[in-house]
Amino acid sequence: MNENYLNITGFVGTEVETRVLGDGVTVATFRVASTPRRWNSRDRSWSDAETNWYTVNCWRQLGRNCAESLRKGDPVVLYGKLTTQVWTAPDGVARQVMVVDAAVIGHDLNRGRSSFERTASEGVDERALAEINSGYGVGGAQVSSDGETIEEMAEAGSLVEAG
Repeated sequence: MNENYLNITGFVGTEVETRVLGDGVTVATFRVASTPRRWNSRDRSWSDAETNWYTVNCWRQLGRNCAESLRKGDPVVLYGKLTTQVWTAPDGVARQVMVVDAAVIGHDLNRGRSSFERTASEGVDERALAEINSGYGVGGAQVSSDGETIEEMAEAGSLVEAG
């Protein structure tokens, strides 16, 4: 599989926008700016390189939590799958944007403090879910808190595999 996963540290550059798709799935979208710093040994000083801008999509519960937790200017760390969207604008010019489907995102605690508040999955009995999944055994189908099996999530492209 030739997919690109990356870690990004940066700052939320826009307000988080959420929308609910036709099938009831929530997606939160915002931009993240990441500016690498480089050491110039000749001048013996640090300087900023060009800022990289990424559009970040967060799906389902991650999207709902981002909408409640993140604000423009917040320092963040995220991990996700990188893709490039290419299109032709009405003026005929080819455009592209780097898009990250986030699997994990949180505040960068090197830059400040944050507190964690666990969210309850709406209408999900976590003990029952754990009992159902334990019955499938290792390597068997698993059910997410959204009610989808791991196989359904993989088919929909919403599953990020570790490793």
